[in-house]
Amino acid sequence: MRVHLLTMAAMTLAAGTAMAAPRGFTVEDLVNMERVGSPAVSPDASRVVYTVRSTDMKKNRGHTELWLVDLRAAKPAPKRLASHSASSTDPEWSASGDAVYFLSSRSGSSQVWRQPVAGGKPVQVSNLPLDVDSFRVSPTGDRLAFSMAVFRDCADLACTKARLDAKEKDKATGKVYDRLFVRHWDTWSDHRNAVLFSAPLDKTGKLAGAPVSLSGSLDGDVPSKPFGDREEFRFSPDGKTVVFSVRIAGKTEAWSTNFDLYTVPAAGGAAPRNLTADNPAWDSKGVYSPDGRTLAYLAMARPGFEADRFQIMLMDVASGQKRKLAADWDRSAGNLVWRADGQALIVDAEDVGQHRLFSVDVASGKVTALTGKGAIGAFDARGDTVAYTLANLNSGAQLYTMKPGAEAKRLTDLNSERLKDVRWGEYEQFSFTGANGDTVYGHVMKPWNAEPGKKYPVAFLVHGGPQGSFGNGWSYRWNPQVYAGAGYATVFIDFHGSTGYGQKFTDSISNDWGGKPLEDLQKGLDAATKKFAWLDRERSCALGASYGGYMMNWIAGNWPDGFRCIVNHDGVFDTRGMAYSTEEQWFTDWESGGPYFQVPENHERFNPVHHVNKWKTPMLVIQGDLDFRIPTAQALGTFTALQRKGIDSKLLVFPDENHWVLKPANSVQWHHTVIGWLDQYLKR
Repeated sequence: MRVHLLTMAAMTLAAGTAMAAPRGFTVEDLVNMERVGSPAVSPDASRVVYTVRSTDMKKNRGHTELWLVDLRAAKPAPKRLASHSASSTDPEWSASGDAVYFLSSRSGSSQVWRQPVAGGKPVQVSNLPLDVDSFRVSPTGDRLAFSMAVFRDCADLACTKARLDAKEKDKATGKVYDRLFVRHWDTWSDHRNAVLFSAPLDKTGKLAGAPVSLSGSLDGDVPSKPFGDREEFRFSPDGKTVVFSVRIAGKTEAWSTNFDLYTVPAAGGAAPRNLTADNPAWDSKGVYSPDGRTLAYLAMARPGFEADRFQIMLMDVASGQKRKLAADWDRSAGNLVWRADGQALIVDAEDVGQHRLFSVDVASGKVTALTGKGAIGAFDARGDTVAYTLANLNSGAQLYTMKPGAEAKRLTDLNSERLKDVRWGEYEQFSFTGANGDTVYGHVMKPWNAEPGKKYPVAFLVHGGPQGSFGNGWSYRWNPQVYAGAGYATVFIDFHGSTGYGQKFTDSISNDWGGKPLEDLQKGLDAATKKFAWLDRERSCALGASYGGYMMNWIAGNWPDGFRCIVNHDGVFDTRGMAYSTEEQWFTDWESGGPYFQVPENHERFNPVHHVNKWKTPMLVIQGDLDFRIPTAQALGTFTALQRKGIDSKLLVFPDENHWVLKPANSVQWHHTVIGWLDQYLKR
C-alpha cells in the first residue's frame, strides 16, 4: 500500500510539472477579468438574467452583455442573450416573464430594447431624440418610466435636442453660471436636469404615445448625479404610482443633502407629492411592499452628512404614518428588496470588514444574516429565491442564488480558465487596540510566493472615503492581490471613521482627520508586524487615494520616518483650497464643522500644508485631471512642494480620468508606475 501511495505521488508531481508553473496575479489579469453584475430574477423565480462585462483592450473600454441562467435545469448553464458590438445593460424582466428589457446604444443612441426569452432578435422599444439613461417597466407591463437629461424650460424633447445641436455648431465656447454646481464629479454642467418621464407600452412591448414628465416640475435630478440609478425610482405594484427621490437644487444644491421622496401618478397629470418633508436629511430608495400598502425606504437623520446611517423606515401608504424598522441595528442599509410574502426585507450592509446580506423581519425588526464572509454586490429577490453577486479578497464577483433552508448555489465560474495558474496571496483579518482603546480591525495578505521563515516588503494601503472600508472584497482599482502578485505583503486597516463597525465609529473621524485615524494606522501596522513575522517593517511603503491620498500628505509631515516611500493618488494637500474648490460642499462643511469662512481654524487643524517643512519621504503623486472632487491644483501643490524641497518625486497625470482610473490602458500604466516606485525603494 505504501508503494502504491508513493507511485501515485510521483505521478501527481509529474502531472503538475507538465502544467503551467504557478504565478502571481498581475494588473493585466485584473483589467481583463470578466465582471458579473445586475442580477434580476424572473417573476416566477425560475430564471436569472445578469450582465457580464469584458474588456476590449484594442478599443480601451469595457463591453457588457446579457446572460441568462435557468434555475430549473438539473445543471444550470448560463447562455448569452442579445449579443451585439454595442453594450447591453440594466436588464429588467417583463411583467409576464417572456422577455427582458435592457438599455443599449446599438441604434446610435441609448434606448430601451426588448429581448424575447424564447429567442429571436431584440426589438427596439424606445426611439426618442435623447438618450435614455435609466428605466423601469411597470409591474403591470403597460408603462415605462425612464430618465433623460433635458432643459427643464423646454416644452418638449425636440426643443432640448435642437438646443444641443445648435450648441455644437456655435463657435463660442463660454459657459455662464449663476449658481453651483458649475461642475460635478467629472463633468461641467450644461444646465440640463435628469428628469423622470413615463409613456405607455403597447401589447408588443413598444413605447406608444408621447412621454409625460413626472418630475420636471421639481428643480432637481432623478436619478441623482453623479451615481444615482434606478434604485431611486419605482412603480407601485398596481402600476398606477411612481415613487422617486430628488434633492431640490435651487441655490443650495452644492451644500445640501436634503433628498425627499415624492409620489406621482404614473400617467402624469398631477404634481408630485412630498412624503418626507418632515426630514431635512437624506430620504431615498422607496420600494412598495407586494400588497402596495407599505412603503419601505432609507433615511438619514442629520442634514449635510453624506455618511450618516441609513435607517430603514416603513410608511403606511394610506395614513402616511412612519416607523423605524430595526432601530437598534447599528448598521447602514444599502438597497432594499421586499420578500415575496411581505413579511421581511432583504438588505445589504457592511459588517466588520465584510459586506453581507440580511433579512429584516417587518413585524419584530429582527435581523438575520443571510451570508457570511465576503462582499455582496448587486442582488434581487422574487418568490423564495434571492440572486446576488459575491466577491472576496481572492475572487472577483460570482453569481449565486439561495433559498430558505438550503445551501447557496454558485451559478457562474468566470475567469477560472484565464486565472487557473494564478496562486493567490493568502489573507487574514486581525484586530488590535487602537485609538481611545477601541478595537480596530485590519487585514494582511501574503505575497503569492511566500515561503516559511522569509520576510517580505510591505505595501501599506490606506482607504479613501474617509467613511469607507478596505475589507474582504474585490476591487478593480485598489486590489491587494496585484501587490501580492508583485511580491509584496499588504496591510490595510479599517481605522476610526470606517464603515461597518457602527455609526459612532464612523462619526469619529469628522473634525479629526489627522488624529485617531493616524493613531490607528500607526498602532495597526505595529500590531501587524508583531503578529505576522513575515512582514518586513523596515521595507514598507504607504499608499492611498482620496482621503487615503490626504493621509499620505499627512503622514509625510507627521510620520516622516514611517516609510521608505509614499504613493499619493488624488490627495488633499491644502484644506483651504479644497474647501473652496471641491464641488460637493457639504462634504468639507461636515468634516470640519462648517464652511471655511465660518470655522477656518477647524479646516486648518489638520492641514497637511502646514507640515511641509518636515517632509522628506520620496513620493509618487498621481492625479486625474477630470477629478473635480479633489481638483488638480491639490496634486500640483503636493508635487511643487516636493520638488522645491529636493525630495525624490514623480508626478503622473491622466488628462482623461476623474477621481478614479477607469480606462484599461490607464489602469495598466497606473499599476506599473506604482509597482515600479515600490520596487525602486523596497527591493534594492
